[in-house]
Amino acid sequence: MFGDLSGMMEKLKEAQQKIEETKARLNTVLVDGESGNGKVKVTVTANREIRNIDINDELLKDSDELEDYLVIALNNALEKANEINEAEMAAAAKGGMPDIPGLDMLM
Repeated sequence: MFGDLSGMMEKLKEAQQKIEETKARLNTVLVDGESGNGKVKVTVTANREIRNIDINDELLKDSDELEDYLVIALNNALEKANEINEAEMAAAAKGGMPDIPGLDMLM
């Protein structure tokens, strides 16, 4: 029905390995987000882990403004990171999947 079962299992193992390699590589892809005309800058990985936050000293006097800018910058960086992550993981998963009839309709 599905052809070579051991060949399919090998393809699935390869796909899993590609996904793990992609996850590791995405830890090295850095994405920046900013707000307040650069007053707050955030760097995250494509795996959506925060690596750095840079805050202009003048914002330290106004905690409400700082919080607003921080949320905006984080959301900006995480949105970009999410787009990269989803595209890379989908490519890794699809590239290693066995050729099962009808499976391409699910992706």
